[in-house]
Amino acid sequence: MGDELQQALGGDRRAMARLLSAIENGDFTPQQFPSMPAATEEDHWQVMAVTGAPGVGKSVLVDALMTAWATEGVRVALLAVDPSSPRTGGALLGDRVRMTSVDNPAISNRVYVRSIATRSSSGSVPLIVEDMAAFLLACGWERVLIETVGSGQAELRCAAVADRIVVVEGPARGDGIQAEKAGLLELADIVLVNKADLEGAERHAGELMESYALDGEDSPQVLLTSGLKGLGVAEAAQALLSLKSSGRAQRARMRERLLAQHERSLVHHPAYNGVLDALCEGTLDINEALNHLKGDENGRAS
Repeated sequence: MGDELQQALGGDRRAMARLLSAIENGDFTPQQFPSMPAATEEDHWQVMAVTGAPGVGKSVLVDALMTAWATEGVRVALLAVDPSSPRTGGALLGDRVRMTSVDNPAISNRVYVRSIATRSSSGSVPLIVEDMAAFLLACGWERVLIETVGSGQAELRCAAVADRIVVVEGPARGDGIQAEKAGLLELADIVLVNKADLEGAERHAGELMESYALDGEDSPQVLLTSGLKGLGVAEAAQALLSLKSSGRAQRARMRERLLAQHERSLVHHPAYNGVLDALCEGTLDINEALNHLKGDENGRAS
């Protein structure tokens, strides 16, 4: 694998794709490329999570942002996390269908898109994304975007792998603000209200700004965009490229990173699949299963 690794680090996309598959399948752990620490306020970000509820147009907006950055010479890679089939573990790969930047010959050498299945991760962002993002950075990609599956405020797990969090909202969702603020909106470094060409977008952006103002803290910027129509995309692309960490929820971010690493130790345990089988067969209960997974590498309870 050494020659293939050197080829990937030298810019060979086929070698890079094969090693990303190896990481995804658990056959290659890039120990020499540890996960990047959260960027400080003075640093520029390297990994950014883009999340939000289904139907707000994340994929189209991300594609427009990648086009804007690549046109300016920035090399940007996207890890699009698709929902997995709970039975087969396969991904729907819907995000790639919406991506046009990879087919644009003027910028295709500065854009890379990879779809990933959530597989065995209990969160919407699989733990392997952390390793894949670090590997892409090592291969020379300047910025890595992670587009999550979009289950609303439950996307807190994206905080475990990203330096910055972008929340994409849609128009006319005002009644849900208070509920959402308790989740992901509380961690957002910036909020993009997409589909700005539709009625209700400006009202929702105003409601968000008013709601943030009640916190008495430095509130994240709220911008109006339309990935489909191109409205506000240039402004958003510039704002995101130089986005500083809001620092509003560092403890929550570290909590999610800690939980993610704990989950990693369980999912990667050699006895994990056997314990799942035993749970399905009814020969173990949840507490017994946890005791097995807390045991040594042979699955013996400690």
